[in-house]
Parts: sequence; structure tokens; C-alpha cells
Amino acid sequence: MTRLFLHALVISLLLAMSFAQSAHAWIRSPATTFATLPAGSAHPEGITADAQGNIYVTTFAINGTPTGNGQLFVFGHNGKLVRQVNVANSSTLLLDLAFHPISGALLVIDFGGQKVLSVDPVSGASTLFATIPGGTSAGPNVLTFDGVGNVYISDSFQGIIWRTGSAGGAPTAWVTSALLTTTGVPPFGANGLAFNQARTALFVANTGNDTVVKIPVSDGVPGEPEVFVHSINGADGLIIDEDDNIWVAANQADEIVVLNSTGRVIAKLGDFEGIGSNGAPRGLLFPASLVRSGHFIYVTNLSLDLRDFGLPQPVDAQWAKQVTTHTISRINAHLPPIHGLPKP
Repeated sequence: MTRLFLHALVISLLLAMSFAQSAHAWIRSPATTFATLPAGSAHPEGITADAQGNIYVTTFAINGTPTGNGQLFVFGHNGKLVRQVNVANSSTLLLDLAFHPISGALLVIDFGGQKVLSVDPVSGASTLFATIPGGTSAGPNVLTFDGVGNVYISDSFQGIIWRTGSAGGAPTAWVTSALLTTTGVPPFGANGLAFNQARTALFVANTGNDTVVKIPVSDGVPGEPEVFVHSINGADGLIIDEDDNIWVAANQADEIVVLNSTGRVIAKLGDFEGIGSNGAPRGLLFPASLVRSGHFIYVTNLSLDLRDFGLPQPVDAQWAKQVTTHTISRINAHLPPIHGLPKP
């Protein structure tokens, strides 16, 4: 073996090692199964947590439920089912839910009924909190709150962010923009939404456009919306942490994308790892909504085959069709290090 050959071999090995390291730029914290829905329950979508660490999940039950009502599931912090609740006066198509920061009321979006309900999380009794204008053209999806308890509701079909007072009532159109509509797939425009810590901006995921839209806010008055970032494949649920990092569920990439306040991607977390022998997705499959509680981010695996709605085949449709056991996943909330990221 000549010295020239050895020299070339060493260079080749070094290059191979360099490419291998580059290929693993993202240190993906794994998504593990936290909880499993009872048999016969499907398509977990909305998620929130209470102060005790209990996790609340609603389902987008496209095939109906035994009672004809929407379903709410409560899990302890150990992942065990605490109770299953029938939400009175609701359709079976429930989406986001959250506890009001002032009143403590549990608000639940009834997508099928184009309304927001205030729900007793034990009995399931409900009262009408708000009806979204537009009839069947309305697509209420996600809600959030400002510092004085006003409620903001994304409308995926009409491209509107609605606002009500803390007690509900007739919503007013706070922002209307073409940037909040879509002709893409999945066919939802404005979806997940959250304020930054200073409440000087509201960030809104547009699912069909694969974008996050930024709406500047001054003294509660919205400015002109603008696209903050492109290319998040199926941007769905969205939360913002104490450092103003934006966590977005990419439902067509089966991952969580984390952006800093400038729009730089600083993490991609979780992945799809196939279907287990019990018919449950391993990792993330069509992740829809997310919430932080303690040291974890909890994520619903919607696992929805959009072909059931007559839509073009998305990349995860055939996998979703295989799912018979529906799950909620969780990911460590501690962000892994990224080489080359400037220090704040």
C-alpha cells in the first residue's frame, strides 16, 4: 500500500466523518408515548393542562361517538386516564381548549357547531360562550388570551381572528387578512396562535400555506399582518415559551419546529417511527396541538387520513389509515444544543 494511497484513504475517511456529522445537525429529542385513548376513541386534537399537571384532550371524531357528543379526556401526569367526559350540547368535532386565565373556565372550541363552549371538566355540562359569525363558512380552530382576559379565536376558513371579552358574547373581527386564508392542503388557514411575552405581537400558524404570520400589536390594537416565516410543512398548533421561542407542530412533517424570536429555526424535535404492533403511532403522526406542562411538551397525534374528506393524498395519509390506537406523545421541553447558534 503506497503512501499516496494511504493519504487519499485518510482524506476520504475525514470527509465521510464530516458529512456524517453534518447529516446529524439536529439533535432530535424523541417523542415518546404519554397516553393512549380508550378503545373506540379516535383523532385526539386539542390539548391543554391544568395547574396540577393533568392533561386535557379533545377529539375530532369524524366517525362520530357513541353518545353523539364531543369527547373530553383527562389524563393524570402519569399518563393514566382519570375520566372521559361527554361535552353536552356539542358536535363530535372538537378542537382547541384552554382554561381562562382569570375566570378559570374551561373553554372548548366546537368546530362542528361553529361556537365556543364553557365546559364543566367533570360533568361535561356546557354553556354557550360565543357563536362564531358566518354559519357553516366559519372555521373556529384555536383560542388564546391577552393580559386582561380577552379571548382571541382563529377562524381557519374566513381568515379572521375574532375577539370577545373575558365573559364571551358576540365576537368582533379583530383582524381580517388574506394571509390567514389558504387554498393549500390541509385546507386550514389561521390555526394555532399565541402572543409573545410582551404581547406586542400575535403569531398565527397558517396550515395550508406552511407559514407563520406575525400581527404586530400596540396597546391591544393590531397592525398589518406579515409572513414571519415560510416552509413549515403543515404549521398547526403553536405555543410560545418564556424565552419567546415559538414551538410549531408541523403536521405534514411529523415534527415540532422551534423558532427563536427572529425566525431562525433552532430545533426540530420528534419524528415518526412507524406503527406499533398495537396499531399506535410511534413518535409523532400528524401532530396537531401542543402544550407545555412541567418539563415536557405534550402533543396530540391527530393521525387523520385527509383522503376521507375527498382531499388529495398527503404524505402521511396511508400511515394514518393504519392507526387503530390513538395516542398523545411528549417531548422533553429542554432544547438540545445547536452548534453555531449565536449566544443571546
